[in-house]
Amino acid sequence: MIDVKIEPSWKRKLQSEFEQPYFEALVKFVKQEYQNAKTLPNAPKIYPPGSLIFNAFDKCPFENVKVVLLGQDPYHGEGQANGMCFAVNEGVPFPPSLQNIFQELHDDLGKPIPTSGTLLNWAKQGVLLLNATLTVREGQPGSHQNKGWEIFTDKVIRIISQEKNHVVFLLWGAYAQKKEILIDASKHCILKAAHPSPLSAHKGFFGCKHFSKANQYLLQHGKQPIDW
Repeated sequence: MIDVKIEPSWKRKLQSEFEQPYFEALVKFVKQEYQNAKTLPNAPKIYPPGSLIFNAFDKCPFENVKVVLLGQDPYHGEGQANGMCFAVNEGVPFPPSLQNIFQELHDDLGKPIPTSGTLLNWAKQGVLLLNATLTVREGQPGSHQNKGWEIFTDKVIRIISQEKNHVVFLLWGAYAQKKEILIDASKHCILKAAHPSPLSAHKGFFGCKHFSKANQYLLQHGKQPIDW
């Protein structure tokens, strides 16, 4: 049996998933990748650091979840990934997608552009910053896709959809929007827009006003809005 180090409320919700054969195979693969990065001379580093793989869960316990923001996989540059989608470590320059997210936040709510990109204040207020794939090789986007992570994170989305009410799901870009089928739209709010990357932000991300719309929905259902 694998002892997964993850925040206790999530551990309870996901325990049966950790016992599935696919998850055991995934853990074996990921451990080997980190091991290779340490011991093989030309092996790529793996991001985020092992202790931060489940950071999105650790910073946002199940009972706190009010908003789910879906990303694809972690940043693959040196020191960027911190285990939460679109976020970067303290002191790291903002990648283009994050710059555009902050620009939309400013345009929507008039808030100043944040000085830190960790997004920790979002997570602490109930925003689950969930990537579909939780690990990646340095310089190789998508390198850990189709190894089992997506089965796991799809289950996370399903559990939130089934067991909670009135959660806002932010689906930015075609990849995230494929997850819509996992969500019960009759009791949750699904907000869709183009991806914030420079390639697509002008095709409907800018001007989507998802930050104010999310807060409006939370207020309508008696929940504290997010201080974005």
